[in-house]
Amino acid sequence: MRTGQDDRDAFRTVYTMTSAKLFGICLRICGERQGAEDVLHDVYLTIWNRAGAYQPGRASPISWLATIARNRAIDWRRRQGRTRSVAIEEADAISDGHPAQDDVLLADEANARLHHCLEGIEDRQRGAIRSAFFGGLTYAELAERQAVPLGTMKSWVRRGLLALRRCLDVDA
Repeated sequence: MRTGQDDRDAFRTVYTMTSAKLFGICLRICGERQGAEDVLHDVYLTIWNRAGAYQPGRASPISWLATIARNRAIDWRRRQGRTRSVAIEEADAISDGHPAQDDVLLADEANARLHHCLEGIEDRQRGAIRSAFFGGLTYAELAERQAVPLGTMKSWVRRGLLALRRCLDVDA
């Protein structure tokens, strides 16, 4: 809506959030990178000029933008007079700033294993490790909070870390 009011910062945000997806649509339909880049340029000119006509109740913003991209790419394709299609495997890879789903799953699994192992160690060791590593407290601060000697706190953390290592090695 702000882009329709000639807000350049809003338009920049729209571009940043949608350019990869819209380029993918253009590339799939055009079948060539240069053509897709030209079409995408035309798409954003259209968006800038017609953003005021967007009606939120009729479609989501990304649907509206994708429709413009699709239609411009089809128009370009017709002007080229080509009907040759390219297999998706031949398309250039489009970068995605998000981590791959399998990496997310592996990270979640490792996180769950860590928390499982943390729950398996002694309460005072677990508390000290969480406060030190997740809370950023020093050994001296931990010892002061627990009213124990510094050496005792270091021993709790060390024994807890060793128990964590054994647990994580077994689970791996």
